Amino acid sequence: MLIVNIVDPTKLEAWQALKQKAAQFTPNLREWFEQDPQRYQKFSFDAADLHVDLSKNLVDDELVELLTDLARQVDLEGHREAMLRGEHINVTEDRAVLHTALRLPADAQLRVDGQNVVSDVHEELARIYAFANQIRNGERKGVTGKLIKTVVNIGIGGSDLGPVMVYEALKPYASKGMDARYISNIDPQDAAEKLADLNPETTLVLVASKTFTTLETLTNARVVRGWLLDSLRKVDPEVDEAQAVRSHFAAVSTALDKVEAFGIDPQNAFGFWDWVGGRYSVDSAVGTSLAIVFGPDVFREFLAGFHAMDEHFKSAPLEQNVPVLMGLLNVWYTNFLGAHSHAVLPYSQYLHRFPAYLQQLTMESNGKGVRADGSPVTYDTGEVFWGEPGTNGQHAFFQLIHQGTRLIPADFIAFANTKAPYRDGDADMHELFLSNFFAQTRALAFGKTASEVRAEGTDEAIVPARVFAGNRPTTSIMARRLDARTLGELIALYEHITFTQGVVWGIDSFDQWGVELGKQLAKELTPAVGGDESVIDQQDSSTAGLIHYYLEKRDN
Repeated sequence: MLIVNIVDPTKLEAWQALKQKAAQFTPNLREWFEQDPQRYQKFSFDAADLHVDLSKNLVDDELVELLTDLARQVDLEGHREAMLRGEHINVTEDRAVLHTALRLPADAQLRVDGQNVVSDVHEELARIYAFANQIRNGERKGVTGKLIKTVVNIGIGGSDLGPVMVYEALKPYASKGMDARYISNIDPQDAAEKLADLNPETTLVLVASKTFTTLETLTNARVVRGWLLDSLRKVDPEVDEAQAVRSHFAAVSTALDKVEAFGIDPQNAFGFWDWVGGRYSVDSAVGTSLAIVFGPDVFREFLAGFHAMDEHFKSAPLEQNVPVLMGLLNVWYTNFLGAHSHAVLPYSQYLHRFPAYLQQLTMESNGKGVRADGSPVTYDTGEVFWGEPGTNGQHAFFQLIHQGTRLIPADFIAFANTKAPYRDGDADMHELFLSNFFAQTRALAFGKTASEVRAEGTDEAIVPARVFAGNRPTTSIMARRLDARTLGELIALYEHITFTQGVVWGIDSFDQWGVELGKQLAKELTPAVGGDESVIDQQDSSTAGLIHYYLEKRDN
């Protein structure tokens, strides 16, 4: 039951004040920095181990006051407290939202619906860690007696995007001789490519589906089970199929009956709760593949990073609360300055899947057209999140950010240290890399005037093409290094940014009914795609025509 009010933010005094400010807003970052030598100090903050510079955003003291007024008028603090104490703020599914409980320390207390959820979480973590250690120390082997070397995680959505992003981000910390593969797409080529060079004798398969009914996941799981058994028979024609599945498969699921029916030992199934949304689940049992490959100690540090950012979000004043300020700035850009998309640009190749991870986190959470009370919104919600690692993006879409007609706020992420300290002659490659990081935010903020272009001796005819307007907002996020703790902090930062925006917009950020219709129709269309003309005849002309084209062109 929701205990906090849902309001139309456009009716609030702070919203109207922000609208008035936007109407006469003429940002000038060059001038602002010149007039205020302390601007960087004023608008830079430490949140856990992250250092976040907001000074190159289109923000001034008055705007911070207006935005935090808006936060208070929508009762952001009340919504935050309701979430943290386990109220059912996911109103359309009547559920608590407690991903923050996944990283509470073992001695914490949190009772929700009469149950101490912290003890439940740590009981499940202990099972995961014990299983991971059995794999890692060789106590648990494959059916032919060989050590497990590769974990294949089969999931989709949050059961894939989170684990694969973290695996790629923390690859340098993987235990020697162990790796992971991730299969999500129902396109058969995904499984074929991931399995092509694997040894079934040394492979463990994790099937991640809370209900054990997800179409894509279960289809891929059956395909991989068939591959495993066929491959093992080539090694030993007498292999016991049931024992092979029990030795080489585990599950992330609470549907133990379905897990067992598939052939997986229910003792090797790890669960999470209905108060954990898929896109908020990487720090739950969904991260079992990570605990195996990196080890329980690394996973504990990962959770500690989440918790450190949770504590900052919970306790820092709104005016110094980094996820709150970043979320409010996103509202400013979206609803008052006309921005529609948001670039996330990690200057770390290991974070190359982070923008894709954020796409689900932010767009599945806040891509809503009705408020939590069912009334339609009358303002923009959600942002299109996108991005690629620097410096690759500099040779692709940065042109649009620098000189295009669209306002695109951008978050730049970098680390002071690297796991690959290479040199190119006398040049330190990491220093060259970070020079680009620092240069891009400077160029976006301050641009280049026509007079500066002319001073370089540029032909007058092309001066306009070489002018950079500047005043393109950026946030710089830095840390000492990319490790498990820092990554947990970074993920939690964006979780709380997303929450802040959702509260301001008055929407339920924790349901995702928008993904259901397509899945439902796909099931209904399956017979048609198989050639059932009676079902094809029931479709619109476009769908029917496309299915007929497919049936005509498919190789027999």
